[in-house]
Amino acid sequence: MPAQWDKFGQDGFPCNPFDVTEQYHKWYSPSLGRDFHMLVFGDGGFPVILFPTSMGTYYQNRDEGLIGSASWFLDNGLVKIYCPDSIDAQSWYNTAVSPQVRVHNHECYDNLILNEILPRATGETGAVKVVTAGCSFGGYHAANFAFRHPERVSYMFSMSGAFDIRSRCDGYYSESVYFNNPVDFLPDDQDPLLWQMGIILGTADQDICRAQNERLSAILNAKSISHWLDIRPDSTHDWPVWRVMFPHYLSLIK
Repeated sequence: MPAQWDKFGQDGFPCNPFDVTEQYHKWYSPSLGRDFHMLVFGDGGFPVILFPTSMGTYYQNRDEGLIGSASWFLDNGLVKIYCPDSIDAQSWYNTAVSPQVRVHNHECYDNLILNEILPRATGETGAVKVVTAGCSFGGYHAANFAFRHPERVSYMFSMSGAFDIRSRCDGYYSESVYFNNPVDFLPDDQDPLLWQMGIILGTADQDICRAQNERLSAILNAKSISHWLDIRPDSTHDWPVWRVMFPHYLSLIK
């Protein structure tokens, strides 16, 4: 049901300086076998699937001001932003289960994005492809999904992303881990659609994930895949730089 944005988020950051609609969706997900939550912002435009950070919620990007930073694009009907919940606490960050179960749970999440959220986003906007975006571990999700499914993604905006998932696997390795680890599967991937995607790797000069972004950039360079490694000066791994990056990157959608 459409609702107006909250005046302030959890941290007191103003979330909605414009009159943009927010829709809350809850449904039973066949991919997960349980209920799932998502917020959607805007009334039309290019569909953007915006992932939360590590174990973040579907309302995190709103409450941290990232949606507010994109208000001009939403207010003018240029983008429609889909904010799915995270299941990181059941997948990559769930040390109470085996790594095999972690990667299986993530595969279920990938199926949810591909078969439940993406069709909704393209159906509601009339677009053929989507943008994926996210900050920190959300940048991993944005990149992993985009590179696995380039036929469905036209732009990928990662902000301070981390791209090597093996640190979450306790030494376990399998074909499923390989195909969810961009720094592993990308060097071997020859899908021509990768060369057509708009790719931005945003990071900062003091970012804890800068090295991971430079590593992924080197892999893309070795394959002559056009992209922008955007290293912001005098910045770190935190929301203030992401709130500047996100609207800048949205402005580059053609």
